[in-house]
Amino acid sequence: MKALFIGGTGTISMAITKQLAEQGHELYLLNRGNRNQMLPANVRTLQTDINDENAVQDLLEDHNFDVVADFIAFEPAQVERDYRLFHGRTKQFIFISSASAYQTPPSDYRITESTPLSNPYWAYSRNKIACEEYLMQKYRDEGFPITIVRPSHTYDERSVPLGVHGKSGSWQVVKRMMEAKPVIIHGDGTSLWTLTHNTDFAKGFIGLMGNIHAIGESVHITSDETVTWNQIYAVIADALGVKLNAVYVSSEFLAACSTDDLRGGLIGDKANSVVFDNAKLKRLVPEFVATVRADQGIKQAVEFILAHPEYQKEDREFDAWCDRVIEALEGAAKFIATESGASA
Repeated sequence: MKALFIGGTGTISMAITKQLAEQGHELYLLNRGNRNQMLPANVRTLQTDINDENAVQDLLEDHNFDVVADFIAFEPAQVERDYRLFHGRTKQFIFISSASAYQTPPSDYRITESTPLSNPYWAYSRNKIACEEYLMQKYRDEGFPITIVRPSHTYDERSVPLGVHGKSGSWQVVKRMMEAKPVIIHGDGTSLWTLTHNTDFAKGFIGLMGNIHAIGESVHITSDETVTWNQIYAVIADALGVKLNAVYVSSEFLAACSTDDLRGGLIGDKANSVVFDNAKLKRLVPEFVATVRADQGIKQAVEFILAHPEYQKEDREFDAWCDRVIEALEGAAKFIATESGASA
C-alpha cells in the first residue's frame, strides 16, 4: 500500500507511521520536517508547507496514492485545499476529525456514529464538523473517496492524560503531586471518560486504510474501557508513589477563572460522561481490539516522563493559577462558615 500522511509525527499519527513502517508499506510524510529525526528509516519525507499548494503540486507531480490522510486539518479552508490537491490522486482520503464533534452535552452517554454532531461550546469542534460536512458533500456529489475518523482522548508515553493542565503539558500537575500540593479535578471526578493509547488507535486506523467498506463512512476509534477521572488521577498518584491530594472544582468555575479555552476543552468535552460504542469499527476491522489498559498506559507515561527531563517543562503560570483557584475556593468556604456561625 502506498500512503501519504500530511503531518505524521504527532501523538496520534506517530504510532500509525511506525506500525506501517514495520509492516513494510510505502509511506510518505508531507510536513515541515520539525520532528522527522524520530522516523523509521524506511519512511520517505516530502518536506514543505502543505499551505504552499504550488510547491506541493510540484512534489506530488509523479505520485498517486492508495491512501492520503490529513492529521493537521482543523478548518474548512484546509480541507478545501486538500480536495484541490488530492482529488483524482488518491483512492481514499482520510480526514481526522474529533469525537468532541458529537452532541454536547450528549442526550445519551453511549456514543455511536449516529449520535448527532453539535457542540455549541467549542469552536474547534464546530470547525471539525464543518470540515466533515464539506468532504461528505464532495463524496455525495463527485464520489471523492472520503473516510472520516473521530479520535477521542488519545495519548502516548510523552504525556500523562489529564483533565486540567497548563499550556506546556502534563508535567506541572505531576510535579504538584510529587510536592504534595493539591491538584484540581474538574467536577467531582465521577464522570466517565475513555482513554485510548495511540498504539491501539493505530491498529484501528490501519484497518480502515484501503478498506473499501470504509469509503463514505464516519467511524470513531477508541478503547472499550471506561474510567472515571478519580481513577485516572489515582493511578497517576500511585505510579508516583504519593498520596493524591485532590481539590474538586466545577467546570463552569474553572472556565470562568481561566483566560484559556477551558470552556471548550472542559464543558465542550471532558466534563461530560461518554462511553463509546465501537461496534461499527469492529464490523469494518474485525481484528481490532484495544489492549493497553488505562492504568498500564498511564504508568508507562509517568515512568517515561520521569526518565526524560526534556519532557519536564515547568509551567509556573499554570502552577500559580491552580494556587489562586484553590485559595479562592477555600476562602469562600471559610467566609460562608464564618457568616453562618455569626448568624447562629
